[in-house]
Amino acid sequence: MYATHTPVDHAANYLVRAGITAPSLFNTQPWQFVAREAELDLYADPARLLPLTDPDAREMVISCGAALFNVRLAMRHLGFLPVVRPFPDPWNPAHLARVSWGSYVPPGSDEELMFRSVRQRHTHRGPFHSSLLAQPLIHELRDHADAEGAELHTVGSRSERTHLADLVRTAERAQRSHPGHVAELASWTRASHGSRPDGVPLEVCPYHPDCTALPDRDYLGIARTMPSPPAVWPTRTGLVALITTQQDSRQDWLRAGQALQRVLLWATVHGVAAAFHTQPLELPRLRAEVRAAIPSGQFPQMILRLGHAAGGRPLPRRSAASVLSAG
Repeated sequence: MYATHTPVDHAANYLVRAGITAPSLFNTQPWQFVAREAELDLYADPARLLPLTDPDAREMVISCGAALFNVRLAMRHLGFLPVVRPFPDPWNPAHLARVSWGSYVPPGSDEELMFRSVRQRHTHRGPFHSSLLAQPLIHELRDHADAEGAELHTVGSRSERTHLADLVRTAERAQRSHPGHVAELASWTRASHGSRPDGVPLEVCPYHPDCTALPDRDYLGIARTMPSPPAVWPTRTGLVALITTQQDSRQDWLRAGQALQRVLLWATVHGVAAAFHTQPLELPRLRAEVRAAIPSGQFPQMILRLGHAAGGRPLPRRSAASVLSAG
């Protein structure tokens, strides 16, 4: 366990408290941090890998990339430029990044706005309001993804959107019918009154998973007992978008996670929430079909919906102390 009596330790704890608010598949929170003097190391936690849903750890690395962006943002809030060295140990692929303190530069207004949104951002499940996102905001979100070396591809045409929805539906059906996938999802779904600091509580899933054009994961197992949702709102699906990268290495996955979190936080600044639909990206054949539908031919790393929603339900979080140790 790390000590808390030195300024470095207090600073590391501050950075990690921001990092742990990042989104992750099934809310597994698959990160570990190690404080080493004036540096903070980020590791993927192999004990939290989902062997059936994410066997290549692609989404695990993306989640850790989102946490890394939060760490960078917290450092900027303190007025320092983060110096990030990705994958500093070629012999340890779980060692994703080393962050050290750079020069003092006051944070910009956009950075401060995003930092204030770190704890306000929550994953949405279900329909959005019918109001559309403003086009200038969509351009800004694309710019934020581009700043991290990724691309935000918005699905505009009806045919493209229908095709992607069909792929999500096909993947979700396959996973719902696979006993191993069902068991893996159930192991990370918990009762609302439970005390686990991770996983997805039942209370954050108030809607039938098939109530929008893109099906959600069936955390409640409700689709088995109620195959048809009581209400369907295809017009309240929101803006459908993908985070893509030019290549598909672990470096690209880490980059995609940072781009994702930057997009999510800038969306949160403007009262926009996000829902995730990565099911077809977890099946190689369907991921190839998603990629074939992207005009740029880039690799799809994340599928999400963006829209306006009332409030948000925070997920449980592990404490900073439980994921931070001294090196």
